[in-house]
Amino acid sequence: MGVIGSSEDLRRSLLDVAWEVIERGVVTGELWLPDLEQAPALLQTSGASFVTLYTRASQMTGRSDRRALRGCMGSLQSDRALLQDVAQNAFNSALRDMRFAPVLQRELGGIELELSLLSPLEPLQFHDEADLLRQIIAGVDGLVIEADGHHATFLPSVWQQLPGVDKFWAQLKRKAGLKADFWSPQLRCWRYQVLKITGADC
Repeated sequence: MGVIGSSEDLRRSLLDVAWEVIERGVVTGELWLPDLEQAPALLQTSGASFVTLYTRASQMTGRSDRRALRGCMGSLQSDRALLQDVAQNAFNSALRDMRFAPVLQRELGGIELELSLLSPLEPLQFHDEADLLRQIIAGVDGLVIEADGHHATFLPSVWQQLPGVDKFWAQLKRKAGLKADFWSPQLRCWRYQVLKITGADC
């Protein structure tokens, strides 16, 4: 991620591919995958990503507009090339996120795209819930939890809506289908960081 993050060309390549996949997918309904043989070597290596789509909501909230989520799909771990992982997740975010209707062609001009490239998952070791919460770095860590057959993740960007560790943790459990006060010694948790890429970065 560090090398990709320092290269404007590589960041731009990933954004361009994500946009092309979305535009083609919206028109044809089919997934287009880029030719790996023509891609930079670093983008051919295995990598995991999330692709998030936003629309700009024209609400009068002071001097700034508010973004609304329009789709988000991704991979926590991947055994495919990063370029193809981004492509697949861009397609899924636009057309297969079950929370939203598929993106329409007329919407494309109003959509903002955000890529999140994930570091490898790091399992956390803890004695109890308090010990776990002390290890979480607010504003930095993405988290994955798994317990009693339930699992969920929050990207680090969710800290913007849930800035406190306690609220972040409680809402993550709710997302997993667990009660906010749920605890089990069998609960497992992993953390990761992301390299975020937007059009403003390139």
